[in-house]
Amino acid sequence: MSPFPELGDQFEELAQAAFRTLDEAQFARAAAYGRPERVDEGRIVFDVGDDDADLLLVESGGIEVLQDDLDGEPILRAGPGQFVGELNLLTGQSRILRARVAAAGLVHRVPARQFRLLMAQDAELSDLLLRAFLARRRLLVQRAGRNLEIIADEATGVGMALRTFLIRQDLPHRWIEQNTAEGRVEAAAAGLTEADLPAAVMPQATLRQVEPRALSHRLGLTYRRTPDGVADLTIVGAGPAGLAAAVYGASEGLETVLLDAVATGGQAAASSRIENYLGFPFGLSGEQLAARAVVQALKFGAHLASPCAVVSMRTSDEGHVLTLVDGTEIVTRAVLIATGAAYRNLPLDRWSDFVGSGIYYAATDLEARAVAGLPVTVVGGANSAGQAAIYLAQQAGQVTLAVRGPDLAKDMSSYLVERIRADPRITVRTSTRVTALAGTHRLEEVTLTAGADDHPCGCFGLFCFIGAAPATGWLTGVALDDKGFVPTDGQLGDRWTGVGRGPLPFETSVPGVFAAGDVRWSSMKRVAAAVGEGASAVRSVHQALAFAAVPAPRPR
Repeated sequence: MSPFPELGDQFEELAQAAFRTLDEAQFARAAAYGRPERVDEGRIVFDVGDDDADLLLVESGGIEVLQDDLDGEPILRAGPGQFVGELNLLTGQSRILRARVAAAGLVHRVPARQFRLLMAQDAELSDLLLRAFLARRRLLVQRAGRNLEIIADEATGVGMALRTFLIRQDLPHRWIEQNTAEGRVEAAAAGLTEADLPAAVMPQATLRQVEPRALSHRLGLTYRRTPDGVADLTIVGAGPAGLAAAVYGASEGLETVLLDAVATGGQAAASSRIENYLGFPFGLSGEQLAARAVVQALKFGAHLASPCAVVSMRTSDEGHVLTLVDGTEIVTRAVLIATGAAYRNLPLDRWSDFVGSGIYYAATDLEARAVAGLPVTVVGGANSAGQAAIYLAQQAGQVTLAVRGPDLAKDMSSYLVERIRADPRITVRTSTRVTALAGTHRLEEVTLTAGADDHPCGCFGLFCFIGAAPATGWLTGVALDDKGFVPTDGQLGDRWTGVGRGPLPFETSVPGVFAAGDVRWSSMKRVAAAVGEGASAVRSVHQALAFAAVPAPRPR
């Protein structure tokens, strides 16, 4: 009987990839990266919450992986030629399952550093293991059990932040709405009061009033020092530019660290459908694009950490030093600033009260569920607003697209304009501003103003895409333009501080510090452009590191 009955026929397809058996040659190559270890029946080889990230190869005997307790039905039984491990071996997340020796035998333990070598050096095994890990994670997402339960209200700001973090990180979990009968029962069983919520309930601990950074730290997803102590390249921001740089940097042998203050994907992850990205004629969501890029970066050995906010940067004799919000310092030989830009707020009373409770900066499945069948307003006149309006028209009751300017086609691609005008579920209001918000615990009404006319209307979702401000408030010592964007190479003029050479492509005023994507002055605000900049910046990083390794000529 399938341990995942809720998947039906889909289980067989996933099981083929998830529960692979290595042939003799494959097993021998993989075992060469590890060390043999005799194990006795009944031994717990790892438990929920353990930090080890070892791959276990079973030569003889057997190991069973359990979800909840030692008397439960195993999720995986690994016999001779099979292996134990899942995506956490790449992400660094602490173990979310426990494993017990079902039959005494011989296993080969491949520690984290050797496992990364295996993934880098053996393409066949790398692809096989990666497909298995992804399939196993999909199975675990379907059946999270009690290993990570979140009791929260998705309609609140902190609840939405938690939900976004969990989904973007693809973390197996069970979400329980706190204001339901089930939520009250589960909270009482865990000894929680309403003041303790939102909470994360795990086998070893319960986190009260939990927020994404505390949960990430508990799960082992925050920054951990690289094995050598000093990174070659640290990328700040995990949008398309940062993800592309992580893939290219790690694949070209750089010890690469990728940090993001929220979660991977950046603004692109807020797009429900991207149709003009090369190679995807039927479109894909920003979340899908980011998830695939994350897997690529992890495959090549990049170290990802989020939420992991950087608060300052300085240059020392050791290299560039990034300080995280918790005071941790990261020493790195080169830095890529890819923090992008954040959508601006409207200067309205009670705006902060409704963020996550009716005001959203993304239009994905998560936000659409919160406004299903209800009237919503999308604010903005560029592609992101157009994509949101089209997507929400399929989910919400009625969509009003409020555009400040007089012409919808001024900043929006023509294919989006045509679809919006042809959709009876979307009402376009040009030369219109949102001037007031109303509601009790969540947004219930907005006032739209055109000229001198005010039009209060029911609205349970305000989706804001009104232009962006660069996320550069943390930068010190790097030249910025008057709007806070980062000029690079030919834009620097006399602001370049290097000696002995000119600035390289994408290099900022500080040698060894680069910028790519929306944060860069005069960049093209498109996903494909950001990906290209992030990848291209890595070439300049290599050149800068090579130059720094050559002693400067002595003056005569």
